[in-house]
Amino acid sequence: MADAWVAMVMGLLIFAGSLLSVEMGISVALIEIVLGVVAGNLLSVHTTPWIDYLAGFGSIVLTFLAGAEVDTDVLRDQFRASLVIGGLSFMLPFLGAWGMVLWVLHWSPEAAKIAGVALSTTSLAVVYAVLVETGLTNRPIGKLIMASTFITDFGTAAALSIMFVRPTPWIFVFLLASAVIVLIVPSLQPWFFRRYGSRVIEPEIKGAFAALLVLMYFARLAESHAVLPAFVLGLAVSRIFAAHRPEQQRFRVVAFAMLTPFFFIKAGMNVALPAVYANLGGLAFLFAVKIAAKFAGILPAARRYVPAHAVYTTLLMSTGLTFAQRWFDPRRIGPGADTSGARFLEAAPAREGGK
Repeated sequence: MADAWVAMVMGLLIFAGSLLSVEMGISVALIEIVLGVVAGNLLSVHTTPWIDYLAGFGSIVLTFLAGAEVDTDVLRDQFRASLVIGGLSFMLPFLGAWGMVLWVLHWSPEAAKIAGVALSTTSLAVVYAVLVETGLTNRPIGKLIMASTFITDFGTAAALSIMFVRPTPWIFVFLLASAVIVLIVPSLQPWFFRRYGSRVIEPEIKGAFAALLVLMYFARLAESHAVLPAFVLGLAVSRIFAAHRPEQQRFRVVAFAMLTPFFFIKAGMNVALPAVYANLGGLAFLFAVKIAAKFAGILPAARRYVPAHAVYTTLLMSTGLTFAQRWFDPRRIGPGADTSGARFLEAAPAREGGK
């Protein structure tokens, strides 16, 4: 009955989020995050293993779709712009947050590194959701923003792995599996669409889901994350998707109707308002540091490469979602590491039944 009640509440929240998004003209991703905060703090709804898995799968599907939206020709032509904007979007917040919490808040060096990594990210999931809703995914500016966001997240993942994660033998299996999938799936797609496409049972979508679930499985074994290979896989099949726009539209419908709401609502459920209130000053300081660093890095570069959309690009790439506890396990970052600052960054103590 507990799972049935949680499922009922989640269904109602997802439906309410869609209505509120339409009526208020605000991205449904932001509405669902707020509803998640309400559910976790006022309705005492706690996340469950099946919600955690659906949320994780939803984020991977969003990342895959974001990669599939990027025109590789546009990416090649604007690679320098993507690299500069995305690189600065990562580097300045990473170094700025790291230094500020080390020298101003006097966190330990390990905790300061965690702050730098956590505040450097740009949420590809939020960026893609907003671009889809505003119809910018098919325009060059939308493709540039998605490519730049991928560069930012690649830098975040690389910094996290280099500074904290201790690789296991499974990481090589994960890399091999990712390479095989990224190489084989695109080569099979033309034949697959001719043989199995345009059917009500949607073998194309199921095949893509199967590939993403395989990536998630091996990523879990390697104690890593499937976001980066999922985006690369999306890039690899982007030409096929461009030639089959109705299929891409159906893929979006499945993702936004069923999977991604769990991701965004769970993001809100991870926030404990009493912890936010107790650390309001520190959170405001970290927010100001992140936004100032994002603007300092992105805005000048955006004015050079996309002057007509510089402010919009900067604002959108300043969004971020940080899921801290997955990475703040001392077993992952080494014995004796001081993670006191990490606990502050989470902004939510562990709750029964959730992270």
